[in-house]
Order: sequence, then C-alpha cells, then structure tokens
Amino acid sequence: MPNMKITGIHATPGYAGFFFDDQRAIKQGAQQDGFTYDGEPVTDGFDEIRQAGETLIVDVELEDGSTIRGDCAAVQYSGAGGRDPLFQPEEYAPVVEGPVADELEGRDATEFLANAELLEELEVEGERLHTAIRYGVSQSLLGAAAEATGATKTDVMADALGTDPATEPVPVFGQSGDDRYSNTEKMFVKGVPVLPHALINSVEKIGEDGETLLEYVEWLTKRSQELGPDGYEPRFHIDVYGMIGEIFGPPYDRDEVVDYFAALEEAAAPYPIQIEGPMDAGNRADQIAAMVELREGLADANVDVDIVADEWCNTFEDVRAFVDAGAADLVQVKTPDLGGIHRSGQAVRYCEGTDTRAYLGGTCNETATSSRACAHVALATNAAQVLAKPGMGFDEGYMIVENEMRRTIARRKREQLPSSTDEVTADD
Repeated sequence: MPNMKITGIHATPGYAGFFFDDQRAIKQGAQQDGFTYDGEPVTDGFDEIRQAGETLIVDVELEDGSTIRGDCAAVQYSGAGGRDPLFQPEEYAPVVEGPVADELEGRDATEFLANAELLEELEVEGERLHTAIRYGVSQSLLGAAAEATGATKTDVMADALGTDPATEPVPVFGQSGDDRYSNTEKMFVKGVPVLPHALINSVEKIGEDGETLLEYVEWLTKRSQELGPDGYEPRFHIDVYGMIGEIFGPPYDRDEVVDYFAALEEAAAPYPIQIEGPMDAGNRADQIAAMVELREGLADANVDVDIVADEWCNTFEDVRAFVDAGAADLVQVKTPDLGGIHRSGQAVRYCEGTDTRAYLGGTCNETATSSRACAHVALATNAAQVLAKPGMGFDEGYMIVENEMRRTIARRKREQLPSSTDEVTADD
C-alpha cells in the first residue's frame, strides 16, 4: 500500500450532543430549575452547574486532497471521579493546530497505531494532552488510515489490536436520560437489547430507602413484556451514580445492602439486571475495595446482580486495576476518558480471558462523529455492549451507532465475497 502523507490539521470549536454538568454540585443537592440548576458550581472550570457541551472539530488533510474528521469530546460529568478538567475548545484549538500538527504533518496516514501512540505520549509544556484532544485527533487518524488504505475503520482498528472483528452488531445499550419512562418505552418498541440507564443521580430518584428505584424496575419488567417484540429478552442496566452508597453506606456486604440487591433481582426477573456505579468511595483504591466487598457479599448470598465499574475507572490503568482486583462484572470503558481511541480498544481487550466483561461506553455529550468511530471499536473488539450516543433523546444515538455497525458489517461481507473470476468449480 503506497504512503499517504498527512498534510494539514485544523481545529474548529463547535457543540457536542448534550451538556456539561457539575456532578458534585448536583450530588450536594442543587435543585433543578426547568432544564438548568439553581445554585453555584463547585467543580473547577464550571461557570454554571449545567452549561453547553462543546467539542473541537478536527480535520486531518491528506495529500490526495481528502479531509477526515474527528471530534474532541469530554464526558458530561467532567472534572469528577478523577477525570480531566472541563474541556474548553477555544483554549485547546491552538494546541491542535500548533504542537499536535507539528508532530503529525508529514507522517504516513496508513500507520494508524504508530501515529496514535505518538499522539498519546505527546507532551506540551511538560504535560500530556487533555484526554479530549487525544480522543478526537485519534478518530481523525483512524479515519485517515481507512481512507488511505481503502479499508473500513473496523479493519484498521482490528489490525492495530490484533483482533477478529464481530460479524454481528454488538448489543447496543440505550440511555433514557431523565425521561426514563417514555424514552424507555421507545426502546422496548425497537427491541433494544440493553437498557435503560435511567439517570438515577439523586435521592429523590432512588428513594430514601431505595423504594423508588425498585418500583421503576418492576415497571421495566412489566412494560417490556407489553411492548417488546416477540421473543424479546432485554438486559436491564441502571446507572445509580453512587446513590446506593449514599443511602446505605458501608460496609457493602452486610445483610441490608445485599437484601436490597436481592430485591432488585426479584423485581427484574426473569431478565438479568446490572447496576452501574453503586457507590462513589472518593478514590480508586477505596472504590475497588468497596466494589469487591459488595460483589463478595452478593456472591455469598447467591444474588445474581452484575456490578458495573464507572466512577474512578477512567484510564487504561484504572480499567486494569478494576479487572485485576475482580471488582466488577463489567467495566465501562469510558471512551473520552481513555484518550486515544485505540486505548479504548486495548482496554476492551484487557478483559479477554477474565471474569470481567467490557462495556464500551462514553457519554451523551459526544458527537455523531465520535459515536460512529466508537461503533468501529466495538466491532473490532466484539465488546459485550456499546453505548447509544450522543444525546439524551435515545432515538438519534441508537440510530447512529446501530446503523454504523450494520453498514460496516454489510460492507465487510461484500468485500469478502469472491468475485466471479475467483470462484472455483468442481470441474476446475
């Protein structure tokens, strides 16, 4: 394959698919005022508790004149749980068009992994690049390699990771946002395999003793049977943002906590249920210890509820620590927090051969461009599930991710079919 050089890199500030929220302020009791929140932000960088999500659009130019896009994105709850600070595109655009462009211009676009690793290790004024920059620029590098080689992004990623891509779409995980009833009904009608996220991020939403969440899970079971297609067997996945820890507290292997998870299992039956972020212990070591304690308590009581790591599980090193400790049934690979998009693929691969499954996640605050790129990572690694994103409207994100996987699988099948001149008959 002939070389195809990178000839230019440009950065344009734009909007992301949702909003940045100050999670600490919300957890401390900030009250909603319509779509926004009353009160003062408490996390560095925030001017408001809820403010517009932003992206930095990155265009990589190739010597044949083609331009490939990637979008720098950061999670909704930036600056929380050990993540990089709030991403401000106007501040970082000169970095992409300056030091990043200086390193990448003139390099061979077909060398995706080498280019992505160079970006990952690049330092400006002694500091590594913000995870959002590494995430967005690496998407452009992935697309540039696919353009230069005539391959799918899935195949470029699979070649970089040494994997055999999935031949069917990876199960998509739909998130409802606060509209946890009507959006979830949409998911049931469409037969979404994993759902609904539900955004349980306050005591009001979970209940003083967890009763509100139990009622919601009972509703999920009943309504899925009423609206789902024939043979529908959903997996319920609920993100509680540490609220179970808030209402119960440690130790997490005691009867009161285990009994609550048993009640969740019963409410979801006959369908499996998994709970993301059951507590937020404030740092990685304590989070791992708390989740191990909870998993051991559930195992001893034969309670079959899967636990999903999110808070304090941000970087590749974090994923490795949670997996090695057996702290979760699933780890969320939170794509913008991993930096380069290949690092998300490597994190999924780290789960292979362990008791931990990999959920290729991300955030509602991404873009259509970054979401499509992640669909290729999901296919290349055959992850356990992949998030429907961006936005909180559900339908749009589901369409983007599901359709990107379907069209890629169809293209790969077409390209792998033998041509008429390649066919060999018995007479030959």
